[in-house]
Amino acid sequence: MSGDDEQQPILQATVQPLARVGEGCLSRFDPDALNDQQGADFSAAEQFRQQLLVEHNPVLSKS
Repeated sequence: MSGDDEQQPILQATVQPLARVGEGCLSRFDPDALNDQQGADFSAAEQFRQQLLVEHNPVLSKS
């Protein structure tokens, strides 16, 4: 295999930017263009927040 053959997959790899709506500071990802494989999962954020509050606030941990 030559060096060119080894580089071929790298040359073909591409990433398409996600669709955006708005401009400047109001620019955001288009929610209609997102799917389950894109974005972030914040489903456990509230539980984690409550855990941190209890750990760092002695008044909450006693109740």
